[in-house]
Amino acid sequence: MPMEIAYNDLGNGQPLIFLHGFCESKEMWKAFEEAFSPFYRVLCPDLPGFGESRWYEEEVSLEQVAVMFEEWMEELNLEKPILIGHSLGGYVGLALAELMGERLGGLGLFHSTAFADDEEKRGVRNRTLTFVEKHGVEKFVTSFVPSLFPDYRREELQDKIDYVLRLALKTSYPGLMAYTKAMRDRKERLEVLKSFRSPKMMIAGQVDAAIKLEDSRKHEAFVDFYFELPETGHMGMFEREEKTIEVVGKFLGRYCRPSIISTEANRSGEI
Repeated sequence: MPMEIAYNDLGNGQPLIFLHGFCESKEMWKAFEEAFSPFYRVLCPDLPGFGESRWYEEEVSLEQVAVMFEEWMEELNLEKPILIGHSLGGYVGLALAELMGERLGGLGLFHSTAFADDEEKRGVRNRTLTFVEKHGVEKFVTSFVPSLFPDYRREELQDKIDYVLRLALKTSYPGLMAYTKAMRDRKERLEVLKSFRSPKMMIAGQVDAAIKLEDSRKHEAFVDFYFELPETGHMGMFEREEKTIEVVGKFLGRYCRPSIISTEANRSGEI
């Protein structure tokens, strides 16, 4: 079906796309827009079914979403866009890498993975579908969002949690259900990541409850730039805002254009 994608568009230069995750929206990238729009054309779209991009169908696949975004990029005449995707946004980014190859100028997986769901995770998705069908979006997201942050930091991060929750409450019922199924049924794309020839980055949280750290580390050999955030869960852009902006800037500066941030990074968390 035809899809109108809502998006923010700031700055000039090489396109840099930030793609949000499940039950999120483009507003989550405000600090990144401010940091990178002086150097890039920063675009932050809403995935169909989230934010201001509506989705009314019962089913969607990541491959369909990738085609929608390829068409959106073509409409905007975006050449060699660099795409950084959080969680679900990274899954869509990998589907785009498979579809577009080196027409993408770079790919960043931000608390994401090239692996498919394992049996345990598929069970979680199925329970989510049952719960939301019975209780609705609001009851689900009010329990889901806090779980993305480390339990021992939730009091410290309460303002951030409240902000993410406000974004999540805008999620449509069709979007939530369709993407839960799409994530559950997605295929593994580790070979896509391995063969993708443009610059690649992964950011992992050392206490991420949604993406296992041992799985993230299995990607390290296949990306150009790998970084782990200590004492960080699934929402590093909020838990470690300044650090993650610096890490993304380092990736862009070292691999995608002349250096913006010239400090050295290593896996242990020092930049």
